[in-house]
Amino acid sequence: MPVIGISGSYGGLNLGDEAILSSTVPQIRQVVPDAEIVVFTRNVEHTRRHHLVDRVLCPRDVLREEILPEIRRLDLLLLGGGGILYDYEAGAYLREVMIAHELGIPTFAFAIGVGPLHDREEQRAVRDGLERMAGITVRETGARRVLEEIGVRTPITVTADLAFLLEPEPGGEDLLRTGGLDPQNNLVALSLREAGGAAPDLSQSAYHALLADTADYIIRRFDAQVVFIPMEYADLREAHRVLGVMALPHRARVLGFDYRPRQLLAMMPYFQMAVGMRLHFLIFAALSGVPLMALPYASKVADLISALGLPRRAAVPAERSGLFLADLDRLWDERHRQPPAVAPRVEMLKAAARRTMPLAAEVILPRTGGGPIVPV
Repeated sequence: MPVIGISGSYGGLNLGDEAILSSTVPQIRQVVPDAEIVVFTRNVEHTRRHHLVDRVLCPRDVLREEILPEIRRLDLLLLGGGGILYDYEAGAYLREVMIAHELGIPTFAFAIGVGPLHDREEQRAVRDGLERMAGITVRETGARRVLEEIGVRTPITVTADLAFLLEPEPGGEDLLRTGGLDPQNNLVALSLREAGGAAPDLSQSAYHALLADTADYIIRRFDAQVVFIPMEYADLREAHRVLGVMALPHRARVLGFDYRPRQLLAMMPYFQMAVGMRLHFLIFAALSGVPLMALPYASKVADLISALGLPRRAAVPAERSGLFLADLDRLWDERHRQPPAVAPRVEMLKAAARRTMPLAAEVILPRTGGGPIVPV
């Protein structure tokens, strides 16, 4: 039985990362049906409760000598997916990869995001870690560009985020009603995020004001209820800060951070529009056929918008509310046109995402004496 480890930002910290793991596990089971799947996570109980995997470990809670035997029993260690290789965090995510290399265990980067990556020590760590991998797939062209710029010479394949393969749970309308929302009303979903290592250029005052203006405009112009969708727990705090500078906060609602990715995806079709920053929030909107407008804070969001065939926007600190609201108004008036135009691009991205695990399986099957790759 092949043993496949998955290392990434898992454990319930971010619904986008949880969506990736929710899609990755069935992909592995289809491509390598008899595999034992081991997940390295920050929250063992959360991952064990929400994902059908065989073994769960928290490497950050144990010493090096304790994690060595766990990595030694692997036939392949997958790093990813999602945007985990950025300043101040990349080295931590590469710890298990470097141990695997010392033990001669093959590693494979699957649909990772990269950047911002300005620190030279972090660049060196990423280059050294990825140079020894059996294969690298990234989810956007910007990630490939960053890796090539820092000197990674291992061939890099651009696929797509595995969250594009997520399937919704049934009962989205009931979930909305339980959350105090009426699906018969005009509902517009908003997403925001905090400044931090993955978004070092964000100016909180600038984007808080922009989102407050946007929310008030949506309420007045479209007679809609604004619903803030938190993709991380920290998004709850940011949403309440925006509410604090809105003129019409009583017409807005903050969804709780207690939904699973497939549940959130089930609710998304009941929104008339999705506006915001978080990458996987925008992916959920595209999957659901909901008209979307992005507020890019990083190249990964701009790359997604380009991949969907939509016009690129200025980054959030440079965006002006007047121009943004004019474009938002135009999207509302023409909101039935965007989803049919985006749908073929979504199918292309799904097909690209399905390429990731067969590429990884090409590494493991010769090592384990497995048979041919099972088509997905």
